[in-house]
Amino acid sequence: MRDHILTPLTINGMQVPNRTVVPAMVTRLSGEDGYVNQAIIDRYVSYAKGDVGLIIVEAMAIHQSKSGPLLRISDDKFIEGHRKLTDAIHRTSQSKVVPQIIHFMKVARSGWRQTIDMLSEDDITAIIRDFGDAALRAKEAGYDGVELHSAHAYTLSSFLSRHNKRRDRYDGRSLEGRLRMFGDVMAEVRSKVGKDFPIGVRFLADEMIKDGYTLEDSRLIALRMAQLGVDYISLSVGGKFEDAILQDGLPPYPYTGYSGERCMPGASFPKMPHIHYAAAIKEMINAKGFDIPVISVGKINAPEDAERLLAEGKADMIGMARQLLADPNWPKKVAQDREQDIVTCIYCNVCKQLDEKFKEVTCFLWPKGYLQAPDYDPDMTAPAWEDDSPLNATYVNGAVKLKWTRASGEVSGYDLYRTEDNGAVEIIEAKKGGKFDDKTVLGGLKYSYYIRAYNKSGQAGPPSNVVELELPIEDFLPQQTAS
Repeated sequence: MRDHILTPLTINGMQVPNRTVVPAMVTRLSGEDGYVNQAIIDRYVSYAKGDVGLIIVEAMAIHQSKSGPLLRISDDKFIEGHRKLTDAIHRTSQSKVVPQIIHFMKVARSGWRQTIDMLSEDDITAIIRDFGDAALRAKEAGYDGVELHSAHAYTLSSFLSRHNKRRDRYDGRSLEGRLRMFGDVMAEVRSKVGKDFPIGVRFLADEMIKDGYTLEDSRLIALRMAQLGVDYISLSVGGKFEDAILQDGLPPYPYTGYSGERCMPGASFPKMPHIHYAAAIKEMINAKGFDIPVISVGKINAPEDAERLLAEGKADMIGMARQLLADPNWPKKVAQDREQDIVTCIYCNVCKQLDEKFKEVTCFLWPKGYLQAPDYDPDMTAPAWEDDSPLNATYVNGAVKLKWTRASGEVSGYDLYRTEDNGAVEIIEAKKGGKFDDKTVLGGLKYSYYIRAYNKSGQAGPPSNVVELELPIEDFLPQQTAS
């Protein structure tokens, strides 16, 4: 039973049909003109088809600065395109849709970047006004609410940061000073959209940089946001310019350093590394009398894990950007008791690499050449094995080399399963071809492997044969003593 994940939720009048959220995730599907196009509509309608509860549309600029292929809501001329998007989503399902609106500073290929201490009072006044105007456009375009992007390397996040070097009303040396810009923006936005229009925020639970703020500050930041009337809080971590790796000829990209790795933790990280942030922040604001939803994120992809977080009161909603990119039908499959058909994200971060290169963001797990996730067909036939032992494995020079014969039928890929010393079964990789080298093994342990082929709709065939290997511990000898 998945009673909690499938339970509806009301956010300031917005009736969200379940507790699943696709956080804003840049697609690079828009042109540099910033208009909503059919590819954008198709991407977000796929989430509505999958019955995602709350769809947060990728970050869209409230101002005119250039930033490659990026959606915009900086002028009334963009409203029509956004209205086509919201209409298409609302025609498809009960999913609710909210845009994430952003302001960002200038960066140059030389590595130079503008910082908030360079902003004049007039600049700040204009930014505040732009947030209010953009939020009103979102309301006019038919969105169900609006999300203020106060995370990562964006302007509002920089005011919240301990690296804020301003020495005026927005003084970075005090928490109150760092919070004032968000307070000004929140007041402006609320004045434009009214009290009954949901306003959410995404901000960092931990900056993940040297001398950045941590949970000790973010608990208080969240409380102030609740005091200011925010209707939901979505959390993230990292993704900062301060530790970005500079590359010749390219502007700084805030997801190249350690903080960027923590923002989108890859396969080398344990599952759910950030759930304690949402739990602590939820506990803090609830104790102070605020009952607004807190969204937990970060390598959450298993229905049982999502259900447990909600049941234990560690979150109110579950955000799954990469998992819902891989399979936007995750909520529908859970509701239909077809969890075995879920295409499970392996956190290879190919999507992140495409974003970094300003290329259209797709998922490695989709069939080759697909621009959108395949539709779900519950009656599609699963692949099958033509022989009894398609999988074989050998241990060579510190790696287990796996090879297998192709399954029959429509095959989108293969999930590789492994146990370590008869422990829990885990998916360690997904491949398109017929081989994989597992280089994360240790001598002295026993490993068991099997694979399953899956089709584009997510149905997996039967497991292959199981291969087991007890790996030897390498002999280490002292250097020969000279005679």
